Amino acid sequence: MCHLSFHSPVGDMTLFEEDGAIFALEWGWACSQDPSPTLLQAKEFLDAYFDGEALDHGLPLKPKGTAFQHRVWDALRQIPYGATLTYTALAERVGSHARAIGSACGNNPIPILIPCHRVLGSNGALTGYSGEGGLETKAALLMLEGASFKHQPTFAMPGITRSW
Repeated sequence: MCHLSFHSPVGDMTLFEEDGAIFALEWGWACSQDPSPTLLQAKEFLDAYFDGEALDHGLPLKPKGTAFQHRVWDALRQIPYGATLTYTALAERVGSHARAIGSACGNNPIPILIPCHRVLGSNGALTGYSGEGGLETKAALLMLEGASFKHQPTFAMPGITRSW
């Protein structure tokens, strides 16, 4: 298993890869580094993402989860940069219920690359986010992408210099 830690505007993060595919992205720093070409490519994409570039990453992802979670995560990857979808709308797309979608989002092992931050409550408001910083991080990612949502926070995330 290879891993690569890096600094980001939403905190230190570590990517994990096995058999040529990324299976996790976690907040925090690994004590040792073992980068692979796939991880270096993923870091380049994430650096560009945090610089405000809307790119299709095309990275090989292999998150561990149930068949249902994979259906939800595949649907999340179809939400374009800067766009949002409600839990209810996403549930309709995969033939499920909003709470089940929320659970699958909360168990997403590759946040940002599988953009669960683009899912909002039925009124367009921010709801949960399992990444470090919770709703503040979710809001920062959506603001970076220029996405609309209700209850925009009045804080700024250190390191994100883009004007809103």
